Amino acid sequence: MSQAEEALQMDLRGTPCPINFVRTKLKLEQMTEGSLLEVWLDPGEPIEQVPDSLTMEGYKVESVEDRSGFFAVRVRR
Repeated sequence: MSQAEEALQMDLRGTPCPINFVRTKLKLEQMTEGSLLEVWLDPGEPIEQVPDSLTMEGYKVESVEDRSGFFAVRVRR
């Protein structure tokens, strides 16, 4: 799959841990198998914790991109 693939976006900047992980997981559970979600996370604890937690839950984190001030995490359902 290419990076240009359309992804549903969810802006969780300003959302503390673990609420940002819980919201991401709930959104992924509502999505169809194989779809892509792009989550925007703050630097620090959110970007350090959420991708690892998603991987432990069995989701495939396809990319983490530093977008100057926040991170965009693309995760496959």
